[in-house]
Parts: sequence; C-alpha cells; structure tokens
Amino acid sequence: MPARLPSWAWVTGLTVGAIAAVTVLGVQADRGSHPTAASAKPSSTASAQPTPTASAPARVPDGSGTGRRVVYSLSEKRVWLVDASEATRRTFTVWPGSVGPDPGTYTVSSRNAATTGSDGVQIEHIMYFAAKEGVSVAFSNAVDGASPPPAASGTKTGGVRMRKADGTALWAFGTVGTTVTVVK
Repeated sequence: MPARLPSWAWVTGLTVGAIAAVTVLGVQADRGSHPTAASAKPSSTASAQPTPTASAPARVPDGSGTGRRVVYSLSEKRVWLVDASEATRRTFTVWPGSVGPDPGTYTVSSRNAATTGSDGVQIEHIMYFAAKEGVSVAFSNAVDGASPPPAASGTKTGGVRMRKADGTALWAFGTVGTTVTVVK
C-alpha cells in the first residue's frame, strides 16, 4: 500500500509550484513589449518659444575648462554635463532668461528644490551660479514641463530653463560647489 503524504507536504509542494509558475510568468512579461507613457501636450506658452532640439553637438566647446563641470554655451543655448574623465554625460538645449551671465567660470552657490519663478511659474531644481544687473542667474525647469513665456519688455529674468528630464539630470549632477563654465 502506498504511503500517504502529510498535509504539510502537499501545501509545501503547491506553494513551490505556484512560486515557480509566477517566476516563469514574470520572466516572460519582462521580455515582452512594454507600454510607454505618451508625451504631455505642450502648454499654450510652449509654442511661443522655439522647442529645444534633441540633436547635440558632438564636442564640448573649446575653452570650457577641464574636469567635472557644467558647461553653458550662450550662443548655442546648450548645456553639457561633463564628468571628471572629460566624458559628456548629457547635453541639452535651454531657454535663457533676459539676463545672462558673462562668459567665465562660476560655481553652484546654492540650490532650491522648488519655488515660484519671477514669471509666476512653479519651478524646481533651481541651481544658482551667477548674478548680473542685480538679477540671480540659475538653472531650473518648470514643474509642468512648459517652456517659459516670452519676457515682457523690460522684465529682467535670470532663469535658464530646460525640459523637466534635463532639470532632473542637472540637479543630480550639480551639487553646491560644482564648476559652471559659461562660454560664448
């Protein structure tokens, strides 16, 4: 006569089988296609400014220093995040404010996680690095991801705005004391 298994053995066997089945299904799901989030529609102010382009110059501008730094080109309206080995970790276009820094070398002097910009827009990832004409110059991005509206005539703004993902990357890269090199 065959031996009868205790009930705990049956429960253990069923549990092991269920875990194995879930693991197999998880691996299959991981190998399949994944949905991606649809991009948000630009705000009505986004069309007022040219959209930053995804194409990037291959090289960091000459004369931008050496070592780990943020490079900001005034003429190209572009930022590069350069690591200590001189490799570009990320580059992206920006929307500069009406007051820009002079070419030179600066450091990130302070950071603010979020506030309201001088244009009334909720901004985040604010990294101050210069001042000119009594206006603080800082990198930031709009919380809603929109580009800044055109500045009213005579309004002085020192925000250098970027897309939300670029702002997040810059925030992670640029701690207080990080070198910021501004070139023409």
